Amino acid sequence: MARMTTSRFAHLRPYRSIIATLLLLALMSPAQQHVLSGRAAASVPAELSDQQFWTLSRDSSEEDGFFRSDNLLSNETSFQYVIPGLLRTAKQGRVYLGVGPEQNFTYIAALKPVMAVIIDIRHGNLDVHLMYKALFELSSDRADFVSRLFSRKRPDGLTAKSTASEIFDAYGMAESSKEMFEENLKAVEDVLMKKHGFPLTPGDQEGLRWALANYYRYGPGINYNSSLSSDLPPAIVGATGGYRGGNNGITYATLMTADDGRGENRSFLANEENFAFVKDLENRNLIVPVVGDFGGDKAIRAVATYLKSIDAMVSAFYLSNVEQFLFQDGKWETFCSSVSALPLDETSYFIRSGRGRSAFGGGVQSSSSGNMLMELAPCRGHVQDR
Repeated sequence: MARMTTSRFAHLRPYRSIIATLLLLALMSPAQQHVLSGRAAASVPAELSDQQFWTLSRDSSEEDGFFRSDNLLSNETSFQYVIPGLLRTAKQGRVYLGVGPEQNFTYIAALKPVMAVIIDIRHGNLDVHLMYKALFELSSDRADFVSRLFSRKRPDGLTAKSTASEIFDAYGMAESSKEMFEENLKAVEDVLMKKHGFPLTPGDQEGLRWALANYYRYGPGINYNSSLSSDLPPAIVGATGGYRGGNNGITYATLMTADDGRGENRSFLANEENFAFVKDLENRNLIVPVVGDFGGDKAIRAVATYLKSIDAMVSAFYLSNVEQFLFQDGKWETFCSSVSALPLDETSYFIRSGRGRSAFGGGVQSSSSGNMLMELAPCRGHVQDR
């Protein structure tokens, strides 16, 4: 009887592994599913230990630098406009690089990388991303995240189906709470220092307080200039102060409720799927902040060495408008040489906003993208010959 049963169902054997694989995929998070796709999938770690995360961040970083603002949020009105085009060219399931604060999360949610590294000259930006890391880990959904970020009690009626506009309209009318702020700050520090064991300095703790205090003080209406309107930030933040401009009436709320120029809101708070993808990467220590000057000789090259060691490939590198300052300071050639050391292919793209410059000269109006290999051609050959 056993022999007959085996023979009778033998034709089903080829399907068992397929069914098992489908069940496994169904149980995996969105980010983990993307680990299975792309060239980087075979080697990029599924997660970083706390020690690996901290070591990568610390060992890749340069000396703290300065910029004219603390940049607690973007002032780029059309940063989503490039996303539809990028989704046709840049590959998902690779590694994303970027600069600055929250706009990176929107690009991450769209490009679905297996890992992200955020490089910024200001140490304060590293602290801001550590703050965000803790808030993502603490928050169950978008409404909970916004509550913690701005230290405001969650309004009734917000659900997983709520739009970003509905969430920010509700929090725009909610009152901030100093008690919630202090509780949130302690929770953030506990996640970073007790849960993960990160050796934050007193300066880091001061930077965390500065950042979260400004979100608490100004709420969803915070803009690019708000945080420097009353006093100077701690030295560790790396903002020289005195810069007033580039606001254009843009607030955190308007950034999160903006669209891609085609009517679709692609922000990381547009829906629960986008939020969950970023949260999952943060939970697995796969969004790593680094202190580095784009025109320096260490941070980008250190990241390049690490990515090559795990057989990764860069999908996109968000530059904001940093290139204009590199040109002004005579550092673009160094930047070009450093970026050329990254693992790139014909589908790796730069993302720009504001008035950055490309290798071909001229100002870049609004948001744009450019093929990295093509633009780096003048210095890439020199790097490969080393």
